[in-house]
Amino acid sequence: MAKSKLSDSEQVTEHIQKLQQPAAEAVELIRQIFLTADKQISEQIKWNSPSFYYNGDMKPFDPKEYRRDIAVTNLHKGRLMLVFPTGAKIDDPSGLLEGKFTDGRKIVNFMDADDVKAKEENLRAVIKDWLDKVEK
Repeated sequence: MAKSKLSDSEQVTEHIQKLQQPAAEAVELIRQIFLTADKQISEQIKWNSPSFYYNGDMKPFDPKEYRRDIAVTNLHKGRLMLVFPTGAKIDDPSGLLEGKFTDGRKIVNFMDADDVKAKEENLRAVIKDWLDKVEK
């Protein structure tokens, strides 16, 4: 019998369940922050990691501009990063977003779940500002 295709959310759940602690707990917290921030945020596996994107209507754009992608998690050598492909356009007075990349991305580094909790308020503000700038 053919295995039924998992939904995007089921794929994200499966991915997180395969992660080791403390990364799994931290990624799940990040996931909940995004999914409770706005009903127009959805999740999927993109670039082999849980990622979050805007699911509402937008003006047409070149897909290589990643305007729909809000953020993608990146686990590399024990570091947990949250990459905002278009992060340079976000107003972030808290200084949560880091990096001066020529492609416009910005990064948030997290140590563990406690660090995610400590940065939650600023992360929610960054998500809200990103959503406020969507070209509808």
